[in-house]
Amino acid sequence: MAVPVGVAVRTSLSVLGCFMVAVLVYTIATDGLPFRTELLTRWMAALLIDFYIHIAILGTWVVYKESSWIIAIVWVILLICFGSVTTCGYIVLQFLKLTPEESSKDPLYFVLARHQKRDDMEHRKGLSVVIARVIFGLVGCFMLGTLLYTIIVDGSPFRAELYTPWMVATLIDFYINVVALSVWVAYKESSWISALLWIIFIVCFGSITTCVYIVRQLFYLSPDQPISLILFKNNHRQFCYTLGLTPSEPPLIVGVNE
Repeated sequence: MAVPVGVAVRTSLSVLGCFMVAVLVYTIATDGLPFRTELLTRWMAALLIDFYIHIAILGTWVVYKESSWIIAIVWVILLICFGSVTTCGYIVLQFLKLTPEESSKDPLYFVLARHQKRDDMEHRKGLSVVIARVIFGLVGCFMLGTLLYTIIVDGSPFRAELYTPWMVATLIDFYINVVALSVWVAYKESSWISALLWIIFIVCFGSITTCVYIVRQLFYLSPDQPISLILFKNNHRQFCYTLGLTPSEPPLIVGVNE
């Protein structure tokens, strides 16, 4: 079952990435470049904030994944510039790097995890769980405030005149990133019902729900545990040493009560 799941995710993201490239090319060809002030309506601004909160979350994972800061920075810049095209390309690349053994065990786990040799790895403390809770809580509240303010001053977003070619392209870009995040949520949740509910909320409320979900996962951790623990399911502790993790890192897999 694990291999078809990995193949399905990789294929789906490959198709979505190519589709987004086509959308970008078509939108530029028919509506010009997006760097025009008249395009920046209140709802477009709110969508861009929502979009880049997800980019920041995905970028944080990329920084965690990459052993080189230079490579991580390059990928983050590409994420900022090309959005879901980079998201899909990066994730597909991580799938292609998997060994046959990793693909047969649990490809999603190995795609999420950082690959480093034990003797080459230097333990990094990273952001504390408490600070991460505060940051993601504040970001979620900021997006909620942005959404409420935009509704109050500009009305409902469900108006035909709002959907310019670049608004539609940005929405497609936004929701392809939502697909990638939804795969993670489905992987994390033990129940398909709870996973489906979270995904529906992410589709409806975007990064507000994503931040709530991350804060919820962080509250499962004790303050002395690394925040990267939230990436993994509880039953993946057996893969720690397969990846060559240091003795300080097994808590990344152990200790989550879903």
